[in-house]
Amino acid sequence: MPLLRLDSASRRVVAIALAGVLSLSGWAQNAQPAPSALPQAPQPMPAPAPQPQRYASVDYSKPRSQFPNVVAPYKPGYVPPPNLSNTDRIQQLMHDGKIMLSMNDAVALALENNLDLVLARYNLNIADTDILRADAGANILGVNTGIVQNTPGGGVGGLSGNVGSGAGGTSVAAGGVGTGTNGLVSSTLGIGSPIASFDPVVSGTLQMDRNFVESTSIFTQVPNGIGNTNTGTANFSYLQGFHWGTNLSVGFNNTHTTTNNVTSTYTPALSSGFQFRLTQNLLQGFGFVPNTRFIRIAKNNREISDVAFRLQIITTVDQIENLYWDLVYAYENVRVQQEALAFAQRTLADNKKQVQFGTLPPIQVVSAQSTVSTDQQALILAQTNLELQELLMKNALSRTLEDPTLAGAEVIPTSTMQLPEQEPIVPTQDLVSDALSHRAELAESRIDLSSRELNNKAVRNAMLPTLDLFAYYGASGIGGDVNPLVPLCPPPPQTSNFCFDAAKAAPPFRNGGPVGYGGTLNQLVNGTAPDKGVGLTLTIPIRNREAQANQVRAELEYRQAQVRLQQLGNQVRIEVRNAQFALQQNRASVQAAQAAVDFARQTLDAEQQKLAVGVSNPTAVLQDQSGLTTAESNLVSAKAAYEKARVELDRATGLLLDHSGIVMADAERGEVTHMPNVPYVAPRQDVQPGATSQPQPPGY
Repeated sequence: MPLLRLDSASRRVVAIALAGVLSLSGWAQNAQPAPSALPQAPQPMPAPAPQPQRYASVDYSKPRSQFPNVVAPYKPGYVPPPNLSNTDRIQQLMHDGKIMLSMNDAVALALENNLDLVLARYNLNIADTDILRADAGANILGVNTGIVQNTPGGGVGGLSGNVGSGAGGTSVAAGGVGTGTNGLVSSTLGIGSPIASFDPVVSGTLQMDRNFVESTSIFTQVPNGIGNTNTGTANFSYLQGFHWGTNLSVGFNNTHTTTNNVTSTYTPALSSGFQFRLTQNLLQGFGFVPNTRFIRIAKNNREISDVAFRLQIITTVDQIENLYWDLVYAYENVRVQQEALAFAQRTLADNKKQVQFGTLPPIQVVSAQSTVSTDQQALILAQTNLELQELLMKNALSRTLEDPTLAGAEVIPTSTMQLPEQEPIVPTQDLVSDALSHRAELAESRIDLSSRELNNKAVRNAMLPTLDLFAYYGASGIGGDVNPLVPLCPPPPQTSNFCFDAAKAAPPFRNGGPVGYGGTLNQLVNGTAPDKGVGLTLTIPIRNREAQANQVRAELEYRQAQVRLQQLGNQVRIEVRNAQFALQQNRASVQAAQAAVDFARQTLDAEQQKLAVGVSNPTAVLQDQSGLTTAESNLVSAKAAYEKARVELDRATGLLLDHSGIVMADAERGEVTHMPNVPYVAPRQDVQPGATSQPQPPGY
């Protein structure tokens, strides 16, 4: 560009324009991020006091006692409706319509309010009811051991992926039933010989019957040819099974009959009888294993439910921590985009002044306006993304968003990412060993394998024929009064075609007198008419194909479970190594992004110096500022990815809850009494109560 000769007036205009450029350069230098110069803020507020217990501690595996209330077992149990209101902790974190949320607060709120955990918490009580059923001798219904993943935005559902396992976690899992290609697939787990009720069963029948019958036989002598028989029945029975394969039954029967039939010797006639019977299975159904299989499997499933709930907590905490880092990224990205827009707007204003003075061509204003429009668009995208992340976070940490104050509250993250100066070096084999001993999926599979091993013994027992040894003892007694319509036999040598001979009557009536109910019952114990015996019952299913199929299928499912356990172990090893690799890669990404930010800042400084001496132009400065903005945004994204990679490593090793200081008892109750302490998290120094969730750049 040729040199121009300027008059004194022109030189004054150039001096004024140069002063404006220098002012722009100085502002741009001051606008660079300087973390050390950010205003100091108070440390995060102390954790809110724990709230009262929200869930009643009820052991549904224990029956309601009949004492002192004898009707208690026959009344429906009360299950309180779900509490769908938020805990007070979230209100204590609100200040001026803003939620000042730290990472530890986010995890604590999730343990108390996240609906995935509320749903999964019911599975623990459902598993208890299966134990109660099995203790009674009934078959079990199975438990839900899948993971509920219905929290949007956490990386595994809703906006970020496929919705998970349904309301109760009803997925293919160790303690439940799977779903096949053509419908429901039942497992052999629990099949075997029939089990009698371990709860005593008492039954009784009380009946009154009056029967009029027209006589059709010459042996029925009734007045007017109409027979009238009145019968009262009182029968009682007691049944109970025992764990070793013994069945006990006791029957006690009583009848009271009156009739107008002359041929009936006694009216009213009393009849009583009882029988005590013991039956012992000798082949199929013999021993504790086949008869207590449901109890032992139900207890194993209860352990699986505990492990599955721990896995649910790990999954949910993993989601919450990822959501929090997404929120931090969105928050930081808004700050970066605001700084870029502020710089572009200041540059546009300076360019307009210089165009007015004639020191810049008008095209520079157009270029600056284009940059401002682009930066405004980027800022709007960043702000809407921040609003979305705030909504997702509030949804994940609350049970309801019906409160308009909560729904409209801004969420300000008070924790930021903290990278260790030097990455801890842990041998891969140690990480794998931790995972193999702590991963919940492996624990579930091992417990399921134990249940299937027990089940195979019960299924093999069910292949045997049924051979029952039984013994019984009983007695009967009669009583009543001699039918007054029956004539007494005269003394010998007189004879009669039909008469009552007391000498030939049953022992209670030999004296011709009535026998009351007490005398009838006395005959049951004095050996007047005992009934006793012992015997064997043998049942042999010819070909026995059903039992063969069940046994082979049970064995196949057991072998399949063994392979599944090995497959899970291999998968865990790969996940640990992959998580370790991802952590190393993201650490390198952070370092590279930091170097890119440093380079972009130095490039911008150099370009501003060139602009100050007149060897550059504002467009080049704006381009370098845009590069710095991109580099800073990439750095924030890389740090968030690094933090997520660290969370994933803790999840892969099964140590996420231990490293985060989460107490299982708190999670089961839905009441946090010990605040979590998530590692590698630092309090933000540029956020304090009363701040806005839209960060402002210095001087803006």
